[in-house]
Amino acid sequence: MHTTSELSSILDKLANDNKFREHLLADPVSALAAIGITLSADQVPEERSLPSQEEIAADKDELMHSLETTATMLPFLLSGALVPA
Repeated sequence: MHTTSELSSILDKLANDNKFREHLLADPVSALAAIGITLSADQVPEERSLPSQEEIAADKDELMHSLETTATMLPFLLSGALVPA
């Protein structure tokens, strides 16, 4: 389980770091490994998109409250959805 601080940091990167967003879309496993997070290829949606930077920034507090781990957060963010199914 990753800490709340780590989740907050990832959301900040998604809201503010275009290079990270591009790397995450192109190669999620590698992008996350570069920041110390392990995600297996089978957890990555085949078709990927991210919510806009503005949406992530605006919904950060709500996302932090609804998510407990990066394992929960990343697959649905990569699908472009802001709320877990």
